[in-house]
Parts: sequence; C-alpha cells; structure tokens
Amino acid sequence: MQIEKTIHHIVGWLDSYLEKSGLEGFCVGVSGGIDSAVTSTLCARTSRSTMVLNMPIFQASDQLYRSSAHNAWLQSIYKNVTPVDLDLTPAFSSIQENFPSDIQDGLTMANTRARLRMLTLYAFASHHRLLVTGTGNKVEDFGVGFFTKYGDGGVDISPIADLFKSEVYALARGLGISEDIIAAPPTDGLWEDNRTDEGQIGASYEELEWAMAHIALPEANKNHSVLNNRQKKVLKIYKKHHAANRHKMDPIPVCMVPGHLRK
Repeated sequence: MQIEKTIHHIVGWLDSYLEKSGLEGFCVGVSGGIDSAVTSTLCARTSRSTMVLNMPIFQASDQLYRSSAHNAWLQSIYKNVTPVDLDLTPAFSSIQENFPSDIQDGLTMANTRARLRMLTLYAFASHHRLLVTGTGNKVEDFGVGFFTKYGDGGVDISPIADLFKSEVYALARGLGISEDIIAAPPTDGLWEDNRTDEGQIGASYEELEWAMAHIALPEANKNHSVLNNRQKKVLKIYKKHHAANRHKMDPIPVCMVPGHLRK
C-alpha cells in the first residue's frame, strides 16, 4: 500500500464530499480504538472543522484514557479540532431504569449503547452543521457486519470502509497514531467485561481478511483440499456472520406495489 498517497486520496475525498454537501465539517465518535483514531485524524487533516466526541458509558479506564489522550493529541496539532467529553453513563442508566427488565439482555443493551452514541453524534452534528463520519473498516462493514444497525452503522460518510484492518494499521503508523492505540486489542467497547472483537467473532481480523479474499476468488482458483482445519473453521465463521448480518449491509427492503393495483 502507498500510505502517503492513500492518506492524501482519502483526505481529498473527504474535503470534496464536504464541499459538495454545503456543510461545515465532520463529527467523529472517538473510542480509543484504531479505526476511530485513524478516521478522526484523516478528518482533521482536511483543515475543516472536526469535532471529536468522547462518549463513555461505563467505559473501561484504558479505553477512556486512550480516547482522551488521542483527542488531546489531535487538538495540539490541528487547530481545527474541537474535542468534546460527554459522559453518557447517566443517560444510559436512565434507559436501563425505564426499559422493561425482561428485554434487557446483553446484546440488546450493548446495541442500545451504540444507538445512544449515534443519537448524540447527530445532535452535535445537526447543531454545528457537520457530517457524522463513520469509523468502520471493510471487514466490519462488508465482511462480517460487525456493527450495530442504526448505531455505529448510522453515519453520513465512511472514509475507511474500503480499507482492510491491516491497511488501517498501516495508515495509523503513517499518521503518527499513538502506539498505545495501535497495540490495543480491538474492541467495540459496548460490554462491561471489555470483551475483544476477536473473542466475540471467533477469529482475528487477519484471519477474516484472508477469508474475505478467499471467498472473492473465482471458484477455479480455489483449492479447498489444501486448506487446514483452522482455515476451514475461519471460513465457516466468516460465512455465518456474513449471512446473519446481511440485513445490515443491504438497502432496506421496499415492498414495490404493482402498477395495476394503483388503478
């Protein structure tokens, strides 16, 4: 990958899209992870107004430290960056108090956290006339669908959604992202036990990239007989998540009414 040219290309794309939108800048949720760190830095490089929101909800201290440190680093270099710290724990606790207890399973409430953050991002973006900028990479967005529908998947633009996770890491180093962030195990930050992405999915991003590339090969170029047991398991994991989360990647189904019924 040509890192500097790729950075220049994405920054140019962001700037061009913003110009056409008629809005004034970008709004990015920063989690302490590598995807949001790269996305926010790319936005900052446009020299356009960039608001970076740190929105903890019962957050692990290491995640909170990394996100706060990243936002401070951005602001020290890019004068167009405005960091915002907003503790959403009280708002989430209020939701917990008002939701019926019998629907508060782990996944439902993890997704509720993501949707509360989306609501917050759009509140700030609407008021300041900004584009909510997505932080999902290619494997998450178009491979296994590892994001919350109308949560972190609810965005206006997705500047790194065509980058594999390995390419995000390459850009992070080119952008000077903190080694603390680069070295941190990827996590969605939606669970109180701080579980990792790999622990939830069952495979590493490196393995998922391999599976995504393998499936994209023409059938004539695939040699299934030489796959080892782990590769076969990873393929199964990838296909399972891709199928289950297809509804997140496809447009919303619309029931088309035939013309003869309109007469």
